[in-house]
Amino acid sequence: MLLRHFQFREQPFGATPDPRFLYHSRTHREALASLYCAFHDKRGFSMLIAPPGMGKTTLLFHFLESIHESARTVFLFDTQCEPRDLIRYILRDLGITPAGNAVEMHHQLNEALLVEARAGRKFVVVIDEAQNLSDEALETIRLLTNFETPRRKLMQIVLVGQPQLCGHLLRDSLVQLRQRISTVCRLETFSASETAEYIDHRLKVAGHGGSPLFTSRAMQLITEAAHGIPREINCLCFNALTLCF
Repeated sequence: MLLRHFQFREQPFGATPDPRFLYHSRTHREALASLYCAFHDKRGFSMLIAPPGMGKTTLLFHFLESIHESARTVFLFDTQCEPRDLIRYILRDLGITPAGNAVEMHHQLNEALLVEARAGRKFVVVIDEAQNLSDEALETIRLLTNFETPRRKLMQIVLVGQPQLCGHLLRDSLVQLRQRISTVCRLETFSASETAEYIDHRLKVAGHGGSPLFTSRAMQLITEAAHGIPREINCLCFNALTLCF
């Protein structure tokens, strides 16, 4: 009913990380540019940091969608797991039944990586909510970058997490992993003008082409209440339109 009332093709302020709705704020543009540079330059480790609700997953889906023709990708989000489960999850995502022990699983993964390399494809693993990983799991991830030939890394890893991930990596036990991270990018909250552009962008993607739906005063109130966080903006706009309807 809401879609018919406002003549939307789809819900403009939905809760799913649809990359079509990605708004390229200043820091979102910078983060994407950093991820693309690390991808094309075949860097081993990249890291994306952002507070909750900033659209990390939406940006990552956009990034993965844009490289899918030239890379095999794996997206991991269940990070509260045992270290060996990480390799098991990667193998399953590749359609490979994991072996019964760690040595055989490493062999399976190495063979899969070589197949992709021979086909001329890069291999990218994105690990979301990485702030939940234990030190042991992070050390396992570091060792994954040892899959390589004399000329190139066979795997590129993007660690994605909330700001506490940075503090976690400052521990002495993780110095080797920290030294391997070549690119660090951050998402910051929207300015007032970016908030207005974000709302307008989502409305246009959803099919709105008429007069503005939010008054300048409404925009001001949303900006003040949402503190530049996309998830909060979505909730406020959805509820405002629902009450209006």
